[in-house]
Amino acid sequence: MKKSPLDLYLLLPIKNFIEKKTSVGLLLIFSAILAMIVANSPLADAYHNLWKQYIHLGINDFVIRKNLLHWINDGLMSIFFFMIGLELKREILQGELSSFRKSILPIAAAIGGMVFPALIYFYFNTGLDSISGWGIPMATDIAFALGILYLLGDRVPLPLKVFLTAIAIVDDLGAVLVIAFFYTSDISVQSLAIAGVFVLILAAANLIGIRNTLFYAIMGIGGLWLAILLSGVHATIAAVLAAFAIPNTKRINTPLFLRKTKLLAYEIKEEFRNRNKTPKEADDHISHTIQKFTSLTEDATPPLQRLEHALYPFVSFVVLPIFAFANAGVSLGDVSFKTLVSPVTIGVMFGLIFGKFIGIVVFSRIMVWTKIASLPNKVKWKHVYGIGFLAAIGFTMSLFITELAFKNENYLAQAKIGILSASLIAGLIGYFYLRKTGNE
Repeated sequence: MKKSPLDLYLLLPIKNFIEKKTSVGLLLIFSAILAMIVANSPLADAYHNLWKQYIHLGINDFVIRKNLLHWINDGLMSIFFFMIGLELKREILQGELSSFRKSILPIAAAIGGMVFPALIYFYFNTGLDSISGWGIPMATDIAFALGILYLLGDRVPLPLKVFLTAIAIVDDLGAVLVIAFFYTSDISVQSLAIAGVFVLILAAANLIGIRNTLFYAIMGIGGLWLAILLSGVHATIAAVLAAFAIPNTKRINTPLFLRKTKLLAYEIKEEFRNRNKTPKEADDHISHTIQKFTSLTEDATPPLQRLEHALYPFVSFVVLPIFAFANAGVSLGDVSFKTLVSPVTIGVMFGLIFGKFIGIVVFSRIMVWTKIASLPNKVKWKHVYGIGFLAAIGFTMSLFITELAFKNENYLAQAKIGILSASLIAGLIGYFYLRKTGNE
């Protein structure tokens, strides 16, 4: 079939870019650099004022009023956290976290990679009002870290990529728990109780076999997310809870799916051979039969998997770049040597670079030394050292927690400088270290 110029020069290049494992990381880098350029250009005032514009959502007296930055961080990023919840549930049910033997090493490594960064940040900020930023260096940006690993190609074993994915997912769960318990405003018990009712409705729907994704969207967004938003607990927590309610069961099993598809394929062949029907009648019947393939595929695919695949392009190529562009813009004109050596900047940088490396390596060593766990197949300790650096790329989650931890503009700028610097340094060290030692 001949492809049109639109396919050749626009649609296919976009499709190929989206399908590359490294594309998300590259787009995030571009978004962050663009934000830095705009924030330090003549457009700086317009850039900063844009995120302060208020958007009202509601009817009559019931109105939610937040500025654009909050709508991005509380609303748009909820879709990102929803996808994290889907990934986490899938890993727990059938992935690397589905058994004790598989999960204990990445869980221990992730815990170490959260505890040590927080301790290092505490060390530099104890007694200061900036102590609230202790959660910032705990996070790992899975898109960046995995993007760098995929850049290395066959220089690193596939189980190492799976190991890093498992660490990052457990890390994300840790970040969600930190946000839920430590970065919340005043709690509205009434709104929280209403949220609890919607959680029960979603759980009951899963148990009785409701698989309609529209139902979960209405209950999850119009009910649970809104109630959590009004409760004082961060709204992204609702996204994770809603994700755990999405069914992971099939309506028909694989053998039955194969039998039915073979039968449909046979019907289509028979239509081609049927000489008693006009071409239009045959085409209409074939089109109707082909539509049944779509229904069969839907019945044979769990809603959790369908949603995860459907959301990935939107989250990766719309939500995360917008978030990065909105949050990474730091005005360098006010940056001084004092800013670079401030307790916040040093705490974040050292927490990410040294805390992540020490925590992941030490906890992994303890697990293997005590024979509670063993390294994945083909993974060596030199690979774990590289992972220790790549996990220090905090970017998305660290920026997200920064906005929750600080209201002081100076602390915000210092934390963002620490995050961007640490992520750049750790990414370069991890990449070149694994590139040099990967196949040795």
